[in-house]
Amino acid sequence: MTHMDFEALVALLRRIFLANGASPLVADSLARNCAGAERDAAMSHGLFRMAGYVATLRSGWVDGRATPVVEDAGASFLRVDAANGFAQPALAAAAPLAMAMARKTGACVVAIRRSHHFAALWPDVEPFAEAGLVAIAMVDSMAVVVPPGARRPVYGTNPLAFAAPREGGRILVFDQAVSVLAHGDVQIAARDGHELPPGAGVDAAGQPTRDPRAVLDGGALLPFGGHKGAAIAMMIEIMAGALTGGLYSHEVDWSAHPGAQTPCTGECLILIDPARAGPAAGFAARVEHLVATLRAAGQDRMPGDRRFAAREKALRDGVPVSAAMLHHLESLMG
Repeated sequence: MTHMDFEALVALLRRIFLANGASPLVADSLARNCAGAERDAAMSHGLFRMAGYVATLRSGWVDGRATPVVEDAGASFLRVDAANGFAQPALAAAAPLAMAMARKTGACVVAIRRSHHFAALWPDVEPFAEAGLVAIAMVDSMAVVVPPGARRPVYGTNPLAFAAPREGGRILVFDQAVSVLAHGDVQIAARDGHELPPGAGVDAAGQPTRDPRAVLDGGALLPFGGHKGAAIAMMIEIMAGALTGGLYSHEVDWSAHPGAQTPCTGECLILIDPARAGPAAGFAARVEHLVATLRAAGQDRMPGDRRFAAREKALRDGVPVSAAMLHHLESLMG
């Protein structure tokens, strides 16, 4: 195991993306996102994803050089055509105008379509909360989650991320899938030979299983909380698929592109300026009051705390990367 400087890791990943046909802007965006997940100890969305990115780029399913088009659709609504490219560069292209709109009108909806999202979602919302805004993001994916009572998967893991400013320049942030486990966690469990927790998935016959390979081989994940999680999954399908003009999870078809792994769907981001409800400092103080109340009640860890602690340690000591992973990354260059 070695410990890499974060910027050195970003530079390595950037070279891999460039070598596989991504434009410099796309390569930098994806490299920072992927390296950031590894830095924050979110392994299922970090370096583990690089092989999938490369396979997808090589398959021709995604355009690694796409130029997103930002369309002003109203005082508080932006449409973004990601042009069959990745969602992160599309959001980056819209972010300055979206923030300006939110501050001018109090809120802004960003509807991204024809976009590939294969990464952690909290990096999409964190910068807005750091700038004093409340941010909510949601993405549909590919059909791997079976609704209660259904015979086949319809929903994606459909992550939902939320971030809000706190006092002292800190933020509160969470990012969670509607499935019991993220799909990447199932893949890692299969790779490492671990069982899944009870109630996480079913096999191809619809029977409960703890075998991650059975879930991946024709099976499906289950939504957390049964019908309650499924209802949130349906909301995200509507917001990220129907509202944006993107595809639903069950409409994703990459069969003509062997090796493709990134679902081409949509992303919906909602920004709110809390200053419209009163002084922005007052909102941050109210959030801090809730955090203090939760801690007093015995909740030691807030959403995002584990990632922030891992981030601080990695920025100080370096991002831990195994020799085997470094060798694997080098093999993705060409």
